[in-house]
Amino acid sequence: MNLEKVIFGFFVVLAATLNFGFFIGDLGDPRLHNQYELFAAVVVNLIATVLKFGDRTQIGAVQLATSLVASLQLIAATVVLAYATNVPESGLNHEMTASVVSLSGGALLANIVSVVLLVVETVSFRRR
Repeated sequence: MNLEKVIFGFFVVLAATLNFGFFIGDLGDPRLHNQYELFAAVVVNLIATVLKFGDRTQIGAVQLATSLVASLQLIAATVVLAYATNVPESGLNHEMTASVVSLSGGALLANIVSVVLLVVETVSFRRR
């Protein structure tokens, strides 16, 4: 068992599940989307991105690209959420919540691709 692969797989799957937990629920209802879960998804995604920097394989490069996409979309969702909760007098409304959840949905798709690539890499691994 390779401890590095275990840690990498742990953070990839944790990032996907945290992102899914934030994404699930009515698109415009701010009560169903916890801002702390979004923050945790951003942090775990950034950790998973950093862990992918050392992989020099082709599939590692694609995993890094999907992780960068997920991180950028989650950061954009966080910026929109911070703006919506602090700047307008109306606060977080349905339209802003829908924007935040949509951005996290794009990140969720990138995370799912990353998990699929992880499974493909694991299945194609041959013992030396």
